[in-house]
Amino acid sequence: MTKAKKVKIRKEESGMSLIAIMAIMTLLAIALLAVAPSIQQGVQREKELESIRRGEEIAEAIRQYVEFNRGRKLPDSIDELLEGLPQGTKKRQILRPSAAVDPLSEDGKWRLIKVDSQEMISFGKRVRAYNNGTLPPNPSRTFNRFAAAIVNAVNADNTEITDVSDIDDDDFEVSTSNTPFIGVASQSRNNSVIAYYGIEKHSQWIFTPLFRGSGNTNNIRRNTNANRATNTR
Repeated sequence: MTKAKKVKIRKEESGMSLIAIMAIMTLLAIALLAVAPSIQQGVQREKELESIRRGEEIAEAIRQYVEFNRGRKLPDSIDELLEGLPQGTKKRQILRPSAAVDPLSEDGKWRLIKVDSQEMISFGKRVRAYNNGTLPPNPSRTFNRFAAAIVNAVNADNTEITDVSDIDDDDFEVSTSNTPFIGVASQSRNNSVIAYYGIEKHSQWIFTPLFRGSGNTNNIRRNTNANRATNTR
């Protein structure tokens, strides 16, 4: 075999190898595109679970704060919860610094939810619908004075709600400090992968000590219906 033929064969082999590599890379790219949505959904789900964990911790911190003050005072800021409660000559921590950051909000700040806000009334309606038409009791009598107006407003609306998404309250004011609050919520207006009390929107998840008399906070379930709807679009 002449030298020219050997060079020609090597070039042909190199060309075929390059085509094979390109074919493999194309298949890998297609495979990555196929799994990308599920990876993205998994990442979003973890962020939502972390947001719920932190929100529940804030709800518990509010409960301790209000009961310590015998219902005479609500916290005015997340920083006030971070300062803790007096215990002898020291302070008892009731909220971890990490919980003060909302992983779903762009600036990491929680919205502070007032007792007499429309958001709390709407949340009460959603909880009632999720709890088979009944609002759960409060963790203690200390909270009855705060819940009274909400319960009255919820009970005054006799409309039977079968789908909590029918309650529209997207037009909300964002307060992140200097506001007496009974709960917190995310600033994110996005739909969720996880349903919290049957609610499938981040901004409508309110973390509050109200209506927790049963002590059961395991009201998180996978939003499989929303997943199917998304996948079929």
